[in-house]
Amino acid sequence: ALELIDFKNALEQFQDLVEKLVIQKTKESSGLYTKDDDEIDYNKFYTTTRTLFGPAVKHQNVQTFFRKIMSSLERPEWLEIFGCFAEESDGSSSPSKESMVFLVSEKQQITHSVVKRKDVIKGIVKVPLLHLTLTASQKGVLTVYSFYFHQDTAWITGCDFLPNLKYVVAVTESTVILWDYKSKEIKSNGFVIKPMKNCLLCVCTVTMADNLAKDTFLMGDDKGYVYLLTITSDDFIMKQSKTEKESQFKLMDSESFDIPKRKLHDDWVGKIKYFPALKRFGSCSTDRINSFVLDDIKRLEDHLPVKEFSVPKGVNAFTYCRKAKVIVTGG
Repeated sequence: ALELIDFKNALEQFQDLVEKLVIQKTKESSGLYTKDDDEIDYNKFYTTTRTLFGPAVKHQNVQTFFRKIMSSLERPEWLEIFGCFAEESDGSSSPSKESMVFLVSEKQQITHSVVKRKDVIKGIVKVPLLHLTLTASQKGVLTVYSFYFHQDTAWITGCDFLPNLKYVVAVTESTVILWDYKSKEIKSNGFVIKPMKNCLLCVCTVTMADNLAKDTFLMGDDKGYVYLLTITSDDFIMKQSKTEKESQFKLMDSESFDIPKRKLHDDWVGKIKYFPALKRFGSCSTDRINSFVLDDIKRLEDHLPVKEFSVPKGVNAFTYCRKAKVIVTGG
């Protein structure tokens, strides 16, 4: 209890220090500030902060906090002053590693993961019937639990699962990947459909149970087009390239497929999804005129008007609640 009271007092003093610094910087910007003995420079700010909180704060965190105030005149959250521990946790609790605020020793700083963008997950799909979870990373790692497929030629932008053919489908900037994750032959366990004219950004399966030997899926690109592609088990035999060696990932020419497409947006297609309960697909874009489209997939093969609505800055995400019978969008 005494530690909590001491911390609250220290926090109040720290917030007063920040407030004085912001006022000082504001006066300096307007030319109204006159230097005096109460001037707060970095050394004074650092010394006062360490006196209030002790070793719980690190030099680099204080420096970052101070720089943030001076550059934008914002009042950052006080939590930022504590940062994260750089030491790796070995599972044991050590008083020297504990923060007086959080009282834990399990925090770990992950260096460069955001700045350098080593890789990011672009899609996570749950397949309830097979008890599988599928993920796709931007740099080309497809994972189904312990199974994985990796390619370096282009970034993966989305993925889904084809329930009838039992294949993973993923799209890259210029190709469609069909991966047979069950195959033991790593180098020949799937197909690549290319070339695709525009950069593909998202993909989703159209759930239909009328034919167990084929699957249909939708794709969106960076020009506002939505594509409809149906794959059958016969395609894996009839349409693969004869020039490729058997040991390589088999190629399929996109020109050999009938791929209806329609321009529904004037900007990137950010997300596409099929709703079996509505028998409709939805697609969204940052396009402020045609922000969201919700219609039958037959609209991709004809020229009839589509059901659409606009949002000033577009739509980035959406979902459907079957129980409430509402579509929710986010932008």
